[in-house]
Amino acid sequence: MKKPARRSNATAGTKSARRYVLDEQVGFLLRVAIQRHTAIFMSRMIADLTQTQFAALAKLFTAGPCSQNQLGRLIYLDAATTKGVVDRLEARHLVTVCADPHDRRRRAIALTKAGRTVAAKATRVARRITRETLVPLSSAEQKVALRLLKKLM
Repeated sequence: MKKPARRSNATAGTKSARRYVLDEQVGFLLRVAIQRHTAIFMSRMIADLTQTQFAALAKLFTAGPCSQNQLGRLIYLDAATTKGVVDRLEARHLVTVCADPHDRRRRAIALTKAGRTVAAKATRVARRITRETLVPLSSAEQKVALRLLKKLM
């Protein structure tokens, strides 16, 4: 009985590469969707806010003052990134930072009057950004997409 010919690595790699369809991979699709959303966000958002700066302002606007650590958890940022975001917002006089009255080791973050004004306006713009991002989907598809994305959190 004759032994089957061994495939070369190049042939085996090519065959397995054909089975892997990049355009059907969740990471690839999410990255492309994020790129689209980011382009829309950056072209529409006011006050030169980045997505993370807006998230911090929006969360402080709805949740009220909180520790820097808690803010980071609420907007899913690591401690170093949260500190950078807070420092940039403080430099722009949109937030104040002081010792937490409950724990002096922590920093308490609160919106300034200017921060509340910017957050209110930016939130209205963000609603339009969301609508524009989701416009290719029907209303029912939008609800399903949001529900499924929340399950991935």
